[in-house]
Amino acid sequence: MKFTFKQFIVTNFGKRLAFMLPAVILMGVFVSILVEIGWGTDPASFMNLNVADALGWGLGNTEVLLYGIMIIFTFIFGAEMIGFGTLANMILIGYVIDLCRWIWKNIGFAQFLAEGNFAARVVIFALTLFVFVVVASIYINAQMGVAPYDAIPNIISGWIPKVPFAVIRILFDLAAVGAGVIAGKLNPNGIQGSIVGSILMSLLLGPVISIVGKPLKRIL
Repeated sequence: MKFTFKQFIVTNFGKRLAFMLPAVILMGVFVSILVEIGWGTDPASFMNLNVADALGWGLGNTEVLLYGIMIIFTFIFGAEMIGFGTLANMILIGYVIDLCRWIWKNIGFAQFLAEGNFAARVVIFALTLFVFVVVASIYINAQMGVAPYDAIPNIISGWIPKVPFAVIRILFDLAAVGAGVIAGKLNPNGIQGSIVGSILMSLLLGPVISIVGKPLKRIL
């Protein structure tokens, strides 16, 4: 399918945008909290965080670079997946995370998340993870384009239909965690975030988002 700018103007554009854009921004906010707690993030964020730290860049600039490469691949092999949601995910989330982490640091919230009362951190982590799943499901069900990171396993699945998509997605997520580990090993500051936590999220986040997304799909 060839790329056309008409695919950006979807049915009920205003309504979908009103759901999608706040969801993208909130994804960045909640990922910033997960990063500060340090118990694991989604695989893409784990990879981006470690590449950014290895390069000495901000997360926003790093995500634009990495997702820019991915969107070229998507444009060639799956152009029909690109929409406003693709660009919003690629451009906004990393910069929102950078801004929030700066705010958390300056108000002392980052120190609390890293060193504060353990029980309180557990509660914050669980609530943050739950709300992240909800807003990610809203973003997906707005159907305004696929995130550059998410487009690649969809494309690969189309090439090898005999392999279940869930298997391809998990392997792709684990590869992203592996890329983050390699970047961390090359970084004098070491690996950023929890490898174990990010691996667990590689295995669990996709199915949980799908489950939560079913009732949200009817609403949206």
